[in-house]
Amino acid sequence: MDRRIFLSTGAAAAQRPGSPPQRELEAGGGGSTAYTSPLTIERRLSGKPHQGKVLAAIQPHCDDIPIYAGGTVLKLIDEGYTGYLVTMSNDSMAGAGSSIGDIVLKNENDTVEVGKRLGCKESIFLNYPNHNMDAWPLIEMRARLVFLFRVLKVDTVIVYDPSGLYERNPDHSITARAVETACWMARSSWDYPEHLRAGLTAHGPMEKYYFSRGPQIVNRVVDIAPYMDAKVHANIANVTQGPAGNLGAELRNKLAAQGKKLPLLGNDDDSANRAYTRHFALSRDRVRGQQHGLELAEVFHYIGRDQSDEEDYISRNAVPL
Repeated sequence: MDRRIFLSTGAAAAQRPGSPPQRELEAGGGGSTAYTSPLTIERRLSGKPHQGKVLAAIQPHCDDIPIYAGGTVLKLIDEGYTGYLVTMSNDSMAGAGSSIGDIVLKNENDTVEVGKRLGCKESIFLNYPNHNMDAWPLIEMRARLVFLFRVLKVDTVIVYDPSGLYERNPDHSITARAVETACWMARSSWDYPEHLRAGLTAHGPMEKYYFSRGPQIVNRVVDIAPYMDAKVHANIANVTQGPAGNLGAELRNKLAAQGKKLPLLGNDDDSANRAYTRHFALSRDRVRGQQHGLELAEVFHYIGRDQSDEEDYISRNAVPL
């Protein structure tokens, strides 16, 4: 499938080790205006610093979060987050099966297993038509996401970048747009007030980790080396349309028939599939890591909580009565 292409060029490449800790994109052809975004390397934290916080990892298709952000989901949940995996489409158009219905069921079962392996509390399915989500009303998707953000008390979202360049899949871009608008609307008591009548409160994510297949402004690099084995384990669960499937075992058997072998693939099918997934299907993580002086990494455009001048001034200057 087209979305399984792992791009290794473009603005998302970010800095080489030793370069200044910022990214700049010039506006226009040779213009002098630049957008500067400080770069942060996010590493594993000890203890449970995020205890009590909730994240929603939102994907249009069952292979998106495991490929592009699986390590970050594992890291944040390990640090105390409660996680939910939300899949927007019905995944009816990708994978092997005897019929569309068969493919939908297989992908749903795979996704439930992926969610468990990522440590998520629950996998949620919104079941929009695969490859045709852009024909569906954005306002309906937004309303459903606002409800989920409020009822689950979501603090952080991980999703495709609504500003990512050269995105060709409509499901990716429409999911990103719906999430982006739902985040701030969920915090407004004027939007969907019937939710408040039902006992919910205005609550929306303040932190966003946006990933992209193509160029984007990268300001957050997450070191996923401690979680790579678990990320591989999660991706292997996506057998119907995942990035590797049984390709490692197939390659190992093909080479054996030719009287050859790759030591990398080990001596059994499971070892072959894990090695293939790590070294080939998820090679993007190795490339991204090397670009930032790390072994393995996932990259994002991160948007954190805005602190007003008033809040900043109070935090620095307030004294006891």
